[in-house]
Amino acid sequence: MTDTPPPGGRLDPALAFLPVRIAILTISDTRDAESDTSGAVLERLTTRDGHVCAGRAFVPDDVEAIRRQARAWIADPQIDAIISTGGTGLTGRDVTPEALRPLFDKEIDGFSAVWHAVSYQSVGLSTLQSRALAGLAQGTFIFALPGSNGACRDGWEKIIRWQLDSRHKPCNMVELMPRLMER
Repeated sequence: MTDTPPPGGRLDPALAFLPVRIAILTISDTRDAESDTSGAVLERLTTRDGHVCAGRAFVPDDVEAIRRQARAWIADPQIDAIISTGGTGLTGRDVTPEALRPLFDKEIDGFSAVWHAVSYQSVGLSTLQSRALAGLAQGTFIFALPGSNGACRDGWEKIIRWQLDSRHKPCNMVELMPRLMER
């Protein structure tokens, strides 16, 4: 862990930290509460950094099951962001992007690009097998990460953590929250 923001960023000590309410969704046919290490990593890191774990759920690699849980959290005003782990690969059972993308009002295209740059530093060309993505659905941020502990750690520590820190400059996603539903 580092408390130093990535290149081009800084924390403004004059600004207050605002906790974000984050729900964690594990997408897997084989993991449960006891064996879900990647969801546990996300819960530990998000709460360590001052955020609130507003929910945690497990669903199989099934488009409708994923959408059902995501829709419930999107509709819940007590949840600001969802981070999913699993189902972003290339196998037949990996359906997380297909399940989540239709729920997005806007896709956060830059997330995937930055994800692959960060992931390349850890796993090299194997990052090509990841379809990690992010978007915005009815004012809720959604980040879909691969199911490995390392991917969850990299996704949080090197990207999401900083964008969900209200003190991060030159900008962050928290400062956008009051305006996400503007028309």
